Amino acid sequence: MLPLRGFRVLEHAKGVAAAYAGRLLATMGAQVIMAEPAEGCRLRHEPPFLAGGEVSALFASLALGKQSVVCAPGEPGFDALLARADVFIDDTPVAERASGPLDPDRISAAHPRLIYVSVLPFGAAGGKAGWKGEEVTVMHSGGEGNLLPNGLNLELFPGRAPLKMYGNFAQMQAGVAAALAALSAGLSVSALGGQFVDIAEQDVSVALSAMAVQRLGDGVLEHRTTRSFRWGGVFPCADGHIELVTAEERQWQGLVQLVGSPAWMDDPELSDPAGRGRRGPEVNREIRAWAAGRPAAELVAAGQAAGVPVAKYREPGEIVAGEHEQVRGLFAPAAIPGVGTLPVLVAPMQMNGAPIPSPGDPPVLGANQSLLAEAVR
Repeated sequence: MLPLRGFRVLEHAKGVAAAYAGRLLATMGAQVIMAEPAEGCRLRHEPPFLAGGEVSALFASLALGKQSVVCAPGEPGFDALLARADVFIDDTPVAERASGPLDPDRISAAHPRLIYVSVLPFGAAGGKAGWKGEEVTVMHSGGEGNLLPNGLNLELFPGRAPLKMYGNFAQMQAGVAAALAALSAGLSVSALGGQFVDIAEQDVSVALSAMAVQRLGDGVLEHRTTRSFRWGGVFPCADGHIELVTAEERQWQGLVQLVGSPAWMDDPELSDPAGRGRRGPEVNREIRAWAAGRPAAELVAAGQAAGVPVAKYREPGEIVAGEHEQVRGLFAPAAIPGVGTLPVLVAPMQMNGAPIPSPGDPPVLGANQSLLAEAVR
């Protein structure tokens, strides 16, 4: 039995963060109902697309295991669904909530045991509460954008402007925070009743850069030109790229063994981590030359045998078919309407040492309209 069986969530989401929070709760067994407008939620129309540009891959992933009803805030059915829910996840802008059907005070008075999880780029309170924001905005306002690109990316593309990580990294991290906050608030309902939980995506993004923020206290302002491993990192190889890190002394000794104990590694200064740090570029040049002509599979197998953390940067198909991912049961087939059956990531974790079963397929718009009739009885 999954831990959230019987837990009911109403999701009213336009963005990735709120939708991913609902997705995580659905994966853990909650019933998650998406309240969508007649044209479908915005995520149904977001790229990248499958099936000739008609089905959003992003939506299919975020909607796995959820149910869909066409129902707008203010309609009788919407309030009836709220009455049956334990958690309400909403990313409606603050100005649109005020004095309307999504006003937190109104909802709290009508549903005193409901947990209202607000997920917005800059939160629901404070001077920036009304500001709009997308992934690139959140990434930069949290400070992470200033640190990109770094390492090998910066070496290869020194003139590249600071952009962001691929995809919706910052918003998905905010979704994790929102799901955890919903569960935390849910533990105290019997003592405190319902709560309004305010998640600011910017706050979560700042937390992701905790090391850079921490270093500010030491008087160090990190920059993309300084934020990299002193030695190690990403290296080209014969058929792609690997990442290799030696954070511990035993791992460095494993690396010495891995590269065949060359004469340059006998330098006394390199026996000390501080010395290796000072000569990091030199160390990396040697490792790069050693790795360049070798296939990734050989490097990974030999590195693991020597106790060196090393892994290949893989293509999506390699990840889905990977032995490690298969053993952990990370992917499961999902029937995507209009496309067919494809492997989809179920969850980034296991429970009780076992893979989590797929929560189900992404729903067709309005596929669960009967839930409204049940709710208003």
